Amino acid sequence: MTLEQLRIFVAVAEREHVTRAAQALNLTQSATSAAVSALEARYQTKLFDRVGRRIVLTDAGRIFLSEARAVLARAGSAEVVLADLAGLKRGSLKLAGSQTVANYWLPSVAHRFQQRFPGIALGITIGNTETVAAQIHDGSADLGFVEGEVNDPALAIEAVAEDELVLVAVADHPWTVTPPSSPEDLKSQRWIVREQGSGTRAHFEAIRALRGVETDSLDIVLELPSNEAVRAAVEAGAGVAIMSRLVAHASLKAGTLVAVDFALPRRSFFVLRHQERYATRAAREFLALVRGEASHG
Repeated sequence: MTLEQLRIFVAVAEREHVTRAAQALNLTQSATSAAVSALEARYQTKLFDRVGRRIVLTDAGRIFLSEARAVLARAGSAEVVLADLAGLKRGSLKLAGSQTVANYWLPSVAHRFQQRFPGIALGITIGNTETVAAQIHDGSADLGFVEGEVNDPALAIEAVAEDELVLVAVADHPWTVTPPSSPEDLKSQRWIVREQGSGTRAHFEAIRALRGVETDSLDIVLELPSNEAVRAAVEAGAGVAIMSRLVAHASLKAGTLVAVDFALPRRSFFVLRHQERYATRAAREFLALVRGEASHG
């Protein structure tokens, strides 16, 4: 069997559809079907059952899928090593970042990296802190950047930057004149927060506990999946929120939001990497760039 046959088999298995797999691989439907049929014929093993317009894996197909993925992963690792041997003239680097880091801090670092190493293709995926940690753990990303705590012994975690948190409200909110000073003040307002699993939500919970406010005593009216949604809800007057100054910057400058005079602890941005996986030259250079900025920032 060939790597191309394995690649086609995995694509079909993941989509349970020959046409969609062919489109994803930029192949014809006939070539995709032929590759699967060749595997089945050569080893006299049925890998898929045809159910109407769909196809589903047989028991043998499910067992073979995990092995096929493992072979492709090893081939990918071999390609990475060869790219490393060729220096930093070509190759790729897969980054993952939680929303605040990926949207507001990481792009400028990535831009500076590409100016130095234009032959390295950068890919960035965005999720919350839990999602990013999972991607580094399973090897689907090389480096992860988060603002939340991560407890995974397989991952090395290192602080690389600092971030300022601010309590924001609309300009006519009473807290812009008389800031909150007690747990009762905090309980008196409607709050907008990020979803569970995000670093910003974890810091919000830590601040709440630090200020002596019980878990169920705050009036949380909205729980939203992105920083931008939280910011827009606060601008609409739905409540107050704690967010990164990076997220709030444009709104604070425009006057649609005001930073309330309320002391909040600073937090760190962290880089995550798997301790047992091979670190490519591209990953090492990206880390060096990030560390250099941290030492001078």
